[in-house]
Amino acid sequence: MTGGDTSGKVYRIHWLPGTDRLHGTCHCGAEHTAQDPVEMWDWMLSHPEGHQ
Repeated sequence: MTGGDTSGKVYRIHWLPGTDRLHGTCHCGAEHTAQDPVEMWDWMLSHPEGHQ
């Protein structure tokens, strides 16, 4: 791999069809749903805080 993050962490964000909501899954398995994409990325990148 050239450039980019090589830590092996995978973050997934899916749009929930028919809604304005996003569903995210962190590399640790924690899940979160939010309407605001900034809120979603803040939650994901604040690991491990906010991961219950």
